[in-house]
Amino acid sequence: MKRTKKRRKMSRMRGTGTHGGGARKKRKKSGHRGGAGMSGSGKRADHKKTLVNALYGHGYFGKQGITSKGTKKDKRKRINIDDIELNLEKYGKKTGDKWEINLEGYKILGSSENHILKNKMIIKAKEASQSAVEKIRKAGGDIILHTEKNENKE
Repeated sequence: MKRTKKRRKMSRMRGTGTHGGGARKKRKKSGHRGGAGMSGSGKRADHKKTLVNALYGHGYFGKQGITSKGTKKDKRKRINIDDIELNLEKYGKKTGDKWEINLEGYKILGSSENHILKNKMIIKAKEASQSAVEKIRKAGGDIILHTEKNENKE
């Protein structure tokens, strides 16, 4: 009788103090807890990076902070004159025998030296290379460059 009672008591109590961690002494100190926050997300912790990205987003890892003015990416928009001529319907409309094209945010580039324009174009742009201007004028077109005027009010 005593033996069965003891067995029942042991089966009820098994694992209560350890929660599946084995002996109590294994899980006592902070060294077994793996650290707090982002500790352990270093050299060999690629498996933790997915979790961190899910919680904190994709800007967590990598370089942050100020970069020098010289390292900033040039974000000006550029387009080749060849690409404009290939997609005239996309960029402009035809009025008479000339195409009117509005690309005010772009710099027009001359691209290859061998290419000769077949269409007359009037292009409005922010900037243009010298070779692009020559090609457009040689084909019988014109280029209007948008320049910002700084007027001093006195």
